[in-house]
Amino acid sequence: MQSAGEKLKNVASSAKEHINVAKAKLEEKVEKAAARTPEEKEIAHQRRKAKEAEAKMELHQAKAAHAAEKFAAKHSTLPGHVHDPATGHAGHTTTQPVVGAPGHQTGHRHIGTADPMSGTVAPTYPLGGHPPHSGHRHKYM
Repeated sequence: MQSAGEKLKNVASSAKEHINVAKAKLEEKVEKAAARTPEEKEIAHQRRKAKEAEAKMELHQAKAAHAAEKFAAKHSTLPGHVHDPATGHAGHTTTQPVVGAPGHQTGHRHIGTADPMSGTVAPTYPLGGHPPHSGHRHKYM
């Protein structure tokens, strides 16, 4: 069930999408009126379609952001977790890899470390295999 705040934000985003679609249709009419060839009219039509798709994409992104905000607000009081508004993710407050009991895979694990010279990530697991957190058991583990 949606909260009232999320629903209001979704309605506002939907209204914005409808305005952008109407604006795209109006711009298409203006471009078609100024067009001299059938190709120019087709280009105007394709531009309208692209703008409509962009407006729809923005609507879906906004709805996802609203749901994430609601989720973060609801789950921000979990002990040991800090919400990062830049990424929308909650993570452990420690920078150390989480190593739990065998089979316990709820924490974040660091797969590689940054190479200080090149800045690239060097894997810490055996090459050609799966990273340790994948759940696969191999003879080299």
